[in-house]
Amino acid sequence: MKEKILLVEDEEITREGIAEFLTVKGYHVVAVGDGAAAINVFESTQDFDLIILDIMLPKADGFEVLHTIRKYSQTSVLMLTAMDDEYTQIMSFDEQADDYMSKPFSLAVLEKRIEALLRRSKPIYTKKIWMYKDSKVDFSGYSATYQDLEVDIKPKEIKLLHLLIEHSGQTLTRDQILDRLWESEEAPIDRVIDVYIKNLRKKLYLDCIKTVKGLGYKYEESV
Repeated sequence: MKEKILLVEDEEITREGIAEFLTVKGYHVVAVGDGAAAINVFESTQDFDLIILDIMLPKADGFEVLHTIRKYSQTSVLMLTAMDDEYTQIMSFDEQADDYMSKPFSLAVLEKRIEALLRRSKPIYTKKIWMYKDSKVDFSGYSATYQDLEVDIKPKEIKLLHLLIEHSGQTLTRDQILDRLWESEEAPIDRVIDVYIKNLRKKLYLDCIKTVKGLGYKYEESV
C-alpha cells in the first residue's frame, strides 16, 4: 500500500520537483498550491498519512492550514519554510507541527524525515494471538476458533480484523480498507468490505466491529 502525502507548496517548480521525487519513491502525492485548496482537500478527504506544508502560502498561510488540520486529525505534519529564525520554528511546534525543514533542503534528507515521521505515527499491533469473549484469532497463523472449535475463515478476513484492531476507536472508510488490504490492480468494489465484515461478525460472533453509518467501520469493545 502506498502512503498518501498531501503536499502544499505555492512555488510551482519546488512543488513539481518534490511531487515527482516522492512519486518515484513510491508515495501517492496530492499536490496543491495554496492554503485554501489545502484546507478544502483535507476537509473533503482527511485520508493522508503525512502532510508537507509550506508556511508562506497565498489565501491561507501554513499556520492557518495547520490549525484547521488539528481540529480534525493528528496526521503528521512537516513544515517547510524559507524562514529559519527561532521564532518561526517555535511557532510551528506550538501549533503542533511534527517536524520542520528550512529551505533550501536536500530531497534525500526530506525523504529520511518523511520515513521517520511515518514510522513514528504508524500504529503497531504486535500481539499474535487475539481473544475476545469466546473467539480466538491467531494473526500469524491466519486461523481462528470460536468456543474452541475451528472456524473456516479467510486470510483477508483476518487481515481486515487486524487492521480494525490496529486502528482501535478510529473509523475506517471502505476506500481506506481497500487501499490498505488490496493492491490497486486487484481491488474489488468497495461493497465487498461489507461482506467481509458480515462474515467476521457471523463466524466469530463479534459485537466489537461497529458500523459508522455513511462512513465505514471501527473496532470498539463494549464497556
